[in-house]
Amino acid sequence: MNNLLKSQFDSIIFDLDGTLWDSSSNVVVAWQTAKEQVDYIKEDFTRPMVHSITGMTYKAIFETLLPYLTEEQREEFKALAGKYELEILYKKGGDLYPGLEQALEQLSKKYKLFIVSNCQSGYIEVFFKVSGFEHYFAGHQCYGAKNQPKAENIIDIIKDHELKAPVYVGDTLGDYTAATKAGVPFIFADYGFGEVEEGQVATISSLVELTALL
Repeated sequence: MNNLLKSQFDSIIFDLDGTLWDSSSNVVVAWQTAKEQVDYIKEDFTRPMVHSITGMTYKAIFETLLPYLTEEQREEFKALAGKYELEILYKKGGDLYPGLEQALEQLSKKYKLFIVSNCQSGYIEVFFKVSGFEHYFAGHQCYGAKNQPKAENIIDIIKDHELKAPVYVGDTLGDYTAATKAGVPFIFADYGFGEVEEGQVATISSLVELTALL
């Protein structure tokens, strides 16, 4: 662990899926429920399928998974999937990664904490409601709010909250790319769904390691 990182940052911006929790099991339930409402989806949805698109914008997810649909069909299914996703996750939640609350409690004493995710509007709020952890965070932003790339949402958080030295924590190459475009150092959470070979200032294998690092 690089102890020099302890004095470098004033804030931490987190990705959500694959970094703070894994909601993929219940996302599958939601998307399967949506599939039953239409007659044009060929395949069943699976956890590996959900993991493969984690980090993409909500629009890009269904363009990638369902390329054979017309734009009208894709928009209809996206709306249904989003509706059932929020409803089912509100009831059943996701799997919080081990040590999450302890990490947030400890880190929030020293840093301002934020979430920036490529999720739909309302998704971060569901995470807050089912986890009870909203009070640890000073703000959040998602793709669904402005339909803009993650890098721009990171920049908005920095400007809106006048951050001087943030660091981004995420689990995919897309997270790394967005952080880099926003001019923010990146910490790779290798327990998530993606791979980042180089460029990160540190790699963590658990949230406990993050508290030790920062």
